[in-house]
Amino acid sequence: MLFLYNLILVFASQVVKLLAIFSPKMKLFVDGRKEVFTILQKKITSNDKTIWFHAASLGEYEQGLPVIEKIKIKYPNHKIVISFFSPSGYEVRKNNTFADATVYLPLDTKTNAKKFLQAIHPELVFFIKYEYWPNYLNELQKLNIKTYLISGIFRENQAFFKGYGGFYRNALKTFDYFFVQNESSKKLLQSIGFNNIKISGDTRFDRVVSILEKDNSLDFIEQFKDHKTTIVIGSSWPKDENLLVNYINNASDNVKFIIAPHNIKSEQILELKKSIVKKTILFSNRENQNLSEFSVFIIDTIGILTKIYSYADIAYVGGGFGNPGVHNILEPATFGVPIVIGPNYSHFAEATALVHQQGCISISNLNGLTDTLDNLISNEDIRHEKGHICATFVQMNKGATEIILKNI
Repeated sequence: MLFLYNLILVFASQVVKLLAIFSPKMKLFVDGRKEVFTILQKKITSNDKTIWFHAASLGEYEQGLPVIEKIKIKYPNHKIVISFFSPSGYEVRKNNTFADATVYLPLDTKTNAKKFLQAIHPELVFFIKYEYWPNYLNELQKLNIKTYLISGIFRENQAFFKGYGGFYRNALKTFDYFFVQNESSKKLLQSIGFNNIKISGDTRFDRVVSILEKDNSLDFIEQFKDHKTTIVIGSSWPKDENLLVNYINNASDNVKFIIAPHNIKSEQILELKKSIVKKTILFSNRENQNLSEFSVFIIDTIGILTKIYSYADIAYVGGGFGNPGVHNILEPATFGVPIVIGPNYSHFAEATALVHQQGCISISNLNGLTDTLDNLISNEDIRHEKGHICATFVQMNKGATEIILKNI
């Protein structure tokens, strides 16, 4: 099976190179990997002690950040290497301040795995949430390097738990320990013979709790808000925006809207702006403007949404009309903000829990959106009650990072 896997990888690597001719994202995927060993040669020497964290993309990186920060404190003489599989993670966080070297993960061939591990020679390795690359994992096991899965989550429909999943189960055998988010993940691993498991919870809670300790002030948002009820729309997709624009165009002038779309390509931002009849300003055009005069503020940049949530009276988190579903609701939740989402959230435990606890409200159409937002806008007590549920939920679920550090 490993032979067939490696054969498929060789074929896939050639296909990706062809796709890169037509796709900017695939071009980043291919070109970025050409620089990996050059970067490592500059950043990591043979005498360095290193610890390696691997994140599939941006979400997993954010999830692993609390552990990375604590590991840096616990092992101050080690260099941190962070790898990404996806361009959407690497391109956004390639200049992060936590790692000594940030790179794409080369494709999972035997040659790449040996060369990569020789270049970084880690003493500890952490895979965040998921991604199980057999050649890397086999090589780590051969080298007797401690390897952990943190904030892991497993589902019944994964190949590990199927009759044909022997190859994938073998990959899991290379991990020294699994730190999983919930009881169901632990039971699934136990059902296939694993007992080196601890329920730690989700490190994302620790990350969002730490946000409260930072300076989240933004003068330009303060000016725009102008003491009015403000709805922050975060990580929105076109399907979200189709409903939201309809609501915005008919909303009271006493309500303000901040929209931070998931995709900030200029043509899509301009289309969104054109669809809104209220006075609208872009972040990129905010200079020398009296922002208090505008009703809608479109954030056509990245990296400030978390701080913007601190100004929200209500948050709408996008993605819930697509697949796999809603984006991160924990950032607004930590600020004690009531949250509205679309119908697709069942794959996300925190969203499922907060909908059940009624701190988060799921809507599926314009009528549902209108009724929900109108009710939250007009009733401050309900806003505060639901916001309190959200903030308490985050505080009650923190602590995963300390559990992991105590047990590695």
